[in-house]
Amino acid sequence: MRKWLAGGLAASVLLVVGSLAESQTTSLAGVIDFHVHSGPDSRPRSVSDLEVARIAKRAGMRGLVFKNHFTMTADRAWLAMQEVDGIEIFGGVALNHAVGGLNAEAVRQLVAFSGGRGKVVWLPTFDAEFWMTRAGDPGEFVPVMRDGRPDPALGEIFDLIAEHDLVLAMGHSSPEEVLALIPEARRRGVRQILVTHGLGQQPTAEQLSAMVELDAIIELVWLAVGNGEFTMADYAAAIREVGARNFLMSSDLGQEMNPLHTDGLVAFMNGLRGEGISDADIDLMIRQNPARLLGLDP
Repeated sequence: MRKWLAGGLAASVLLVVGSLAESQTTSLAGVIDFHVHSGPDSRPRSVSDLEVARIAKRAGMRGLVFKNHFTMTADRAWLAMQEVDGIEIFGGVALNHAVGGLNAEAVRQLVAFSGGRGKVVWLPTFDAEFWMTRAGDPGEFVPVMRDGRPDPALGEIFDLIAEHDLVLAMGHSSPEEVLALIPEARRRGVRQILVTHGLGQQPTAEQLSAMVELDAIIELVWLAVGNGEFTMADYAAAIREVGARNFLMSSDLGQEMNPLHTDGLVAFMNGLRGEGISDADIDLMIRQNPARLLGLDP
């Protein structure tokens, strides 16, 4: 299921160029990108919130979810919708050090902000223990587990997510952490759970199946193909193994020098189609499942 390659930008460009011949017949109408990076940010981004919203609207997309590792994005989503009508834009908060880590107040403010666009709570991403350990980062991480059990601070956070019907996204947690956290979140009433770029944390086939059995949706991001971490064949194999109904396709784009979100999504759809994944399954993963998580009519 997994193949490691090199040459991120070159691979990204080749994949997008390779899809251009088919892009005229690949429609993004109704597509929701659940993993959108844009500026302003403390990391270099290729487009601003408003620019990506306008690009997505011109492409006929239904919606976007703004993700930032260091600040809440519900307010930015609302502002973008004031300038670009006819598209649904949501935001969220990633529970990294910048917002106080496992800070229930950050979640409370997410849903309190005017506009009502706060919808996703990501567990720690760049400050996750698994991510930092794998990267060799000696800094202080934000733990989601203590003494083999979910950190007690997650109790109130899960309760707020359940109360407001938010999406709990697993951030950069390890597969072992994910499998320990989902049952506790379910016990507290959390309904919508997304395993953020779920193959990127290198779950075994057994762990992936266990996540699906717990009714979690597994995110597949185009960036991981563009940077050579996975191939389309890897993704197609996973989809066949556990079923398209359990996956969500998103771009994870917005990095400086990478393709635009819309180009990545077209390449993603064409690439999976080239691996024999049906249009019906692609529709399920890129339109219907994102809509269901966000509480929209599929």
